[in-house]
Amino acid sequence: MNQALLIIDVQQELIEGSQKTRAVFNKSQLISNINMVIEKAKVFDIPVIFVRDTDIAQGQGEGFQIHERINVPADSKIFDKATTNSFHGTELLSHLRSLQIKHLIIMGCATEHCIDSAVRTATISGFDVTLVGDGHSTTDNEVLSAEQIIKHHNQTLNGHYNVENFSIVRNSEEELFNPTHNSYR
Repeated sequence: MNQALLIIDVQQELIEGSQKTRAVFNKSQLISNINMVIEKAKVFDIPVIFVRDTDIAQGQGEGFQIHERINVPADSKIFDKATTNSFHGTELLSHLRSLQIKHLIIMGCATEHCIDSAVRTATISGFDVTLVGDGHSTTDNEVLSAEQIIKHHNQTLNGHYNVENFSIVRNSEEELFNPTHNSYR
């Protein structure tokens, strides 16, 4: 099965916070988990794809770049987006189809926005999705803590389906590139 690791909005300013925003919840563990999964992807020769949000740091400078502690493979593909949805207005979908990808492993920020929309859009676009449960993060909002938002989305998106394709949630230490979707069909 052709697979890809999709890492969304892990930009310096979003993870570390700025004068206007707080750092994401559990940022050091998030970075560690992302790096661990990138290393696994390299072992299996899985393409690593990053998406950056042009709203972060006005789309420029160090704050806009992928976090300095994330080990970006030299052959990674990077897409920039102007909306919450990584597939909207980008060449991401056509790139994935050109690689004949069937399974996406998704990580990044922010859980309730860009991660949620990517998981849902991917399933309706014909991909099985593994959301890395300890590989996405966000900040507190007025109603819920970041930890509650993450737990809620891990619960809600585990088993989320759109007819033929669906998402499951697994943690970074699991064999993410050995998909288990067929055991649920």
